[in-house]
Amino acid sequence: MTTKLCFIFNPAAGARRRARLYAALDVLYGLGIQFELQETGAPGDAERQAREAAQQGRIVVAAGGDGTIAEVAAGLDGTMASLGILPLGTANVFALEMGVPLNPKEAARALLLGHSTSVFPGILKRGNAPDRLFIQMVGVGLDAVVVHRLPPGLKRAFGKAAYVMQTLRDLTSHPFSPFMVQVDGQQWEPSGVVVTKGRFYAGRFEIAPQADPREADFHVVSLYQRNFLDALKHAGALSLGRLPALSSIMLQRGHEIEVFGANLPVQADGDAAGSLPIRITPSLEPLRVVVP
Repeated sequence: MTTKLCFIFNPAAGARRRARLYAALDVLYGLGIQFELQETGAPGDAERQAREAAQQGRIVVAAGGDGTIAEVAAGLDGTMASLGILPLGTANVFALEMGVPLNPKEAARALLLGHSTSVFPGILKRGNAPDRLFIQMVGVGLDAVVVHRLPPGLKRAFGKAAYVMQTLRDLTSHPFSPFMVQVDGQQWEPSGVVVTKGRFYAGRFEIAPQADPREADFHVVSLYQRNFLDALKHAGALSLGRLPALSSIMLQRGHEIEVFGANLPVQADGDAAGSLPIRITPSLEPLRVVVP
């Protein structure tokens, strides 16, 4: 008999996330729900495993953070399968965006009692590199530098605090040099940019109030920062929910975005994603996601 749910989990995430995973699976086991657990062993496994599970008509559950969700979503791209979310990551931005509970037991119940909705992921194009699907955001600037330099062990040990620690390390040495951003043919020169499908950034912090992942368009947040003091001001405004109101922030809505610069690093859904130049377009087909 084919199991209805297939969970995909990265065991390198650590013991604490495995404990949260088992808490969710205990709920399903107690209710007599059949499921399968697959663990990844190498880069690309999550996408491949998701594609294989989709062919068997299962709900494929990404048990992890935004990066794991994006990998699983890439495997489901172009299929009729639905994506389930068991948020076990550091920020869990996409789960928050979709209203999925962060408590693993409540998230497990939501998989059983929820309904599906359609979202439009983004596609990140990087020269000769393979296209990369993302579900929440792409960033260029200080945040991408932090993601590229953050040691994986530090992230596993300290979670969100690791990003703060790495940011403080990079803050005073970052040059805040401007680069070119083109949104549907119009050009700008910020020193940082976040191309987002949703409202939230780094957790529940609102960066683009009108963004909706159910729409194909992107919201482009351009940051005009001259030095680390401007960056600290933006960080403070973000924590207070006031970032979009600052005059040094520009919000735009667009369908196709290009970013040019001299090998500046890029992050996608909180993971390192190569360097500039890049082009961003919507996915051609929507993705079905199970939500409460």
